[in-house]
Amino acid sequence: MLKSKIIPVTPFQQNCTLLWCDETGQAAVVDPGGEQGRVLAAIREVGVEPVKILLTHGHLDHVGGTAELAESLELPIEGPHREDAFLIESLAAQSQMFGVPKVRSFSPGRWLEDGDRVRIGALDLRVIHCPGHSPGHVIFFEETSRLAQVGDVLFQGSIGRTDLPRGNYQELLDSIRGRLFPLGDDIRFIPGHGPMSSFGDERRNNPFVRDPLA
Repeated sequence: MLKSKIIPVTPFQQNCTLLWCDETGQAAVVDPGGEQGRVLAAIREVGVEPVKILLTHGHLDHVGGTAELAESLELPIEGPHREDAFLIESLAAQSQMFGVPKVRSFSPGRWLEDGDRVRIGALDLRVIHCPGHSPGHVIFFEETSRLAQVGDVLFQGSIGRTDLPRGNYQELLDSIRGRLFPLGDDIRFIPGHGPMSSFGDERRNNPFVRDPLA
């Protein structure tokens, strides 16, 4: 079974997440935005073995600590979709724009495509390409646990912003309604910021994407 621990990091309060297979104890760090000490403390607290870093998209608050963590723990980096390469290459400029210390760029060992699978221990997570917030945004879905890690695509009561470079409002709505909601109302999701919710709750109540017939 897939287990999770949310680790809010940096002034952006971005949900870095530890996902692990309870059978093997192997874990992935999803979206390490910064504050490596907090991430390492969570790994020690849970008592798991990190084996990779997974990235939903290339914005600074989600990938700012990636190069440092990958180097210190010798972890491979998987994701996001290569359409976000321009964001990862521009991390120094993003740092300047948001007034934070300069962040190092990096090269993922594996770019992810829609329909790919990423493995954590005995578990396979399905990769779903969900552009809109950024062009290369992906989400991770584990079918048995009915859990999705959705980054900045969808939040409790809201959706990702689309005013950043190459954001697209209609693409974002299409990703949520056409790629996330069909997975099932029972799917719980971890967003990039804020509390968890379910696709059913958002389909019924989220003012941006709710179904009037729900």
